[in-house]
Amino acid sequence: MEPDQKDEKRARRILAGVLAALFAAMVVYKVLHAGRLEQTAVFYVGIPAVIAITVALTVRPRSATGLIMATITIGLALAGPLLGEGIVCLVFAAPLFYVVGLVVGGLVEFYRRRRGVNMIVVPLLLLAMAEGATGATSLPRGEEVSAIRVVGAVDVERALTAPPVFVAFESPFLRMGFPQPLAARGQGLQVGATREITFTPRRSLGIGAVAEPRSMSLRVSERSPGRVVFEVVRDTTLARWLDLREAEFTWTRTQLSVRLRYRRTFDPAWYFGPLQRFAAGQAAEYLAGTFTR
Repeated sequence: MEPDQKDEKRARRILAGVLAALFAAMVVYKVLHAGRLEQTAVFYVGIPAVIAITVALTVRPRSATGLIMATITIGLALAGPLLGEGIVCLVFAAPLFYVVGLVVGGLVEFYRRRRGVNMIVVPLLLLAMAEGATGATSLPRGEEVSAIRVVGAVDVERALTAPPVFVAFESPFLRMGFPQPLAARGQGLQVGATREITFTPRRSLGIGAVAEPRSMSLRVSERSPGRVVFEVVRDTTLARWLDLREAEFTWTRTQLSVRLRYRRTFDPAWYFGPLQRFAAGQAAEYLAGTFTR
């Protein structure tokens, strides 16, 4: 066979492998979505693993890892428009997808060089994917973050009693695409007092997608001198990202402390736990600044 024909045949084989990997990933996504497992490690470890293994089994490129990385990149580029995801979701998922692809690709090449059995990676992947799939394989989800600000001349109790005035995020992390609070209705700090906060609408990357309104309803559940706790009654803003439960404000004449309590909703914990803690901590900083400005 002529060199050109060999190259053409190899290119077709690689293309077929890439398409097979993306199709397999789409099928797995549909199955996991139907089974309500799209926020577990089965999803965030399983899908890139499926892509990597499919590429490794269907084609033999010079560099399995390189082709796996390229295929994952194509898959992520298509995920937004086809699955209706937002830019924040893709930015957060991408590093984990690449890590899994890199690990699988490295193992495949390692065992090929030593003529080992490629499927030895399967038990390792199954173990990594188990987290979050069942109650027995889930790690504790309760989380808490806090932020403290110097009060200065601000009357914190009066500021908390009135509807807050929100400003743009200063945090570069939150400016990546997190929902920005726009306005709030409601006042008072007595038990039962409510707040209705409107956020910037959700804009996904889906084809033909329209902006979805987002808001959060809170109610004062506890009140004591220098302390008030707002419980989240309804949330269409952060519910896709984390399960915010309470916002506790405690203050003295010199400082304000904001404490947010939430449940982690994504697995694996070693990856999404630090991300969510950092994001929630930045949100607590923002709230502390809002009421001491």
